[in-house]
Amino acid sequence: MGKTEWKPGNMLYPLPVVMVSTADENDHYNIITVAWTGTVCTNPAMVSISVRPERYSYDIIKRTGEFVINLTTEQLAYATDYCGVRSGRDVDKFKEMQLTAVKGTKVRAPLIAESPVNIECRVTEMKKLGSHDLFLAEVLTIHVDEAYMDHNGKFHLSDAKPIVYSHGEYFGLGSLMGNFGYSVRKKK
Repeated sequence: MGKTEWKPGNMLYPLPVVMVSTADENDHYNIITVAWTGTVCTNPAMVSISVRPERYSYDIIKRTGEFVINLTTEQLAYATDYCGVRSGRDVDKFKEMQLTAVKGTKVRAPLIAESPVNIECRVTEMKKLGSHDLFLAEVLTIHVDEAYMDHNGKFHLSDAKPIVYSHGEYFGLGSLMGNFGYSVRKKK
């Protein structure tokens, strides 16, 4: 099997695709779609998002130091794409996509009610990188939709049908292939 070599680029796919909600100092809400996001640390719980400086939400996040990461689902795929290609300078994305803004408990930025998981975050550091700047943030609290909780209190995110982004395309997740540690678990 042959391999073709390409110039340096971003080929680490698939990625989680999230809607990041913000609120400015006057409580004007916005949503930006971000695929460059991830877990950074467990203790303290930290995440990151990378945002282009020319994006409308960039200055809001930079000024307020707050945002909410809202996980996306197959049902939210259209809104996820829309919020990534339309600017909050021109449209009210909550209104246009008929999304429900819910007041956060730790930050001014709203939660998106239709999202199964909302992660309230406070920026701890911003790093200028080039085309994007990295916002490192502490996770302040997490909200989960009770519709995906079972009677034992276990959360089943897979039931919400989360989506991922891969090289310009959105995908639903496939079937379960195993659980963490299954490759070394003793056979019964």
